[in-house]
Amino acid sequence: MTAGPASGGGAGRFGALDPKLLSDPLAFIHAEHLRHRELCRAAEELADSAAYDAALGMEVAAFLEGELAVHIADEEQNLFPLLRRRSQRGDDIEKALSLLSGEHAADSLLRGRIVEGLTKAAGRMDAALGLPVKNALRTFADRERRHFTMENAIVLPFAAKRLTRSDLAGLSRRMAARRGVDPRRSSE
Repeated sequence: MTAGPASGGGAGRFGALDPKLLSDPLAFIHAEHLRHRELCRAAEELADSAAYDAALGMEVAAFLEGELAVHIADEEQNLFPLLRRRSQRGDDIEKALSLLSGEHAADSLLRGRIVEGLTKAAGRMDAALGLPVKNALRTFADRERRHFTMENAIVLPFAAKRLTRSDLAGLSRRMAARRGVDPRRSSE
């Protein structure tokens, strides 16, 4: 799966990251986590609102299916395997990586239910979200906050300590390729 030129979702509520930031893949991942905070706020806004904001709902659904899926692929296919290879005796990173991978897998089903619920509601005249979708949005926001907090506190500092320049350059290339961009070029 690839996203569009600026990492997929364009501007909108979540903003677009400059592809040049991919030249520093750990900074890019951290910047993505900042966008995930806004995603969590939007999910809670949708869950707490009596009337369904279909435009926001579709923006959240697109982010979940596009940019969040690409972000997870960055971690599962590239970052986590690199960290496992660079781990040294006593680092004890495997427990954290396994937990995060398990959360990625478990949250996939939840994201699917949310996207389906948001999409169905957008096509209805009465445009209201049911309680199951609202609860899924709240659960997602809570889980996602814990998830990126753990990544920011444990995974990214560990990566900064253990990954080599060559590792980071390769990670940068793979993340850029996944998005179909050249990180050396601006988003103009």
